[in-house]
Amino acid sequence: MFLIMQAILNRPGSLLHGFFDCLPPKPVVMPPMASFTKNIVDLVGNTPLIKLNRLTEDLPDNVQVFLKAEWLNPGGSVKDRAARGIVLDGLQRGLLKPGGILLDASSGNTGIAYAMLAAALDFKLLLCLPRNANEERKKTLVGYGAELVLTDPNDGSDGAIVEAQRLSALHPEYYYADQYGNDANWKAHYETTGPEILKQTDGKITHFVAGLGTSGTCMGVGRFLRDNAPEAKVLSFEPDSPFHGLEGMKHMETAIVPPIYDTSVAHENRTCRTEDAYDRVRTLGRQEGLFVGISAGAATHIALQTAHAEAAAGRAATIVALCPDGGNRYLSERFWNE
Repeated sequence: MFLIMQAILNRPGSLLHGFFDCLPPKPVVMPPMASFTKNIVDLVGNTPLIKLNRLTEDLPDNVQVFLKAEWLNPGGSVKDRAARGIVLDGLQRGLLKPGGILLDASSGNTGIAYAMLAAALDFKLLLCLPRNANEERKKTLVGYGAELVLTDPNDGSDGAIVEAQRLSALHPEYYYADQYGNDANWKAHYETTGPEILKQTDGKITHFVAGLGTSGTCMGVGRFLRDNAPEAKVLSFEPDSPFHGLEGMKHMETAIVPPIYDTSVAHENRTCRTEDAYDRVRTLGRQEGLFVGISAGAATHIALQTAHAEAAAGRAATIVALCPDGGNRYLSERFWNE
């Protein structure tokens, strides 16, 4: 009603024309300030599950495949979780101090997570990294301010581990985080990734698929599911040969086996060919709109194999594949156009 009267009285020719223009503007009521994050550390975790649709069109409705989208962590990979757990544990125990130096070996993703946390929590990172790690990873590490020690590419991630151990012996004042042997690695997944997946599937998960690198993801989620969803099957996988293109993953028979790895956690261990992983990466991008990394392609391949086997057996299934990182970490790879 007020607006109608204002329009009538303010019309041209009215004695009160222009009167309302002289009034002070109505104060603008701002909405309450949105919640904010105190630190990038608080954004790690709580990643979504994304259902595959086009790649599962040939499956019955009661067989579903979901990807745990770990590339949506702030540092771009699942390794944010392990790095966060390792760093916070080191700080709490006084092994890592503000301004101190954290030393470790990495094939890339954990190193990037460490570097992100180092910048946010005021410590320095000295990272041993194979020289043939791709340029995307090396540039990201430098962008965060990490100091790199590049090791012989022929020795792979194992060579980086040996160099980190050597430097740790020379510099006991450094905090050698040892992601491959640090229980805070797998505990981070027991405490966060596992509960998230169980909640997101309403407790209906039947299969969990994870690759083996440090093995922390599989060990943590696997133990959580065995304790809280004993009907679910834990499926680990690794490259099918020592010479492979699944960056960050280990062919356990020929590699330094991580001390945190326990073969009894997974119900079954499988292998994946690099070519199959490449193919899944391309199809996920072009048919599902999901731009993922190579190990994520491998996890999806194993998950779809499992889905078809369950469908053939007439069983319902809710399968979750852990996808460690996104495709932007592999832009310089040639397989995209093959």
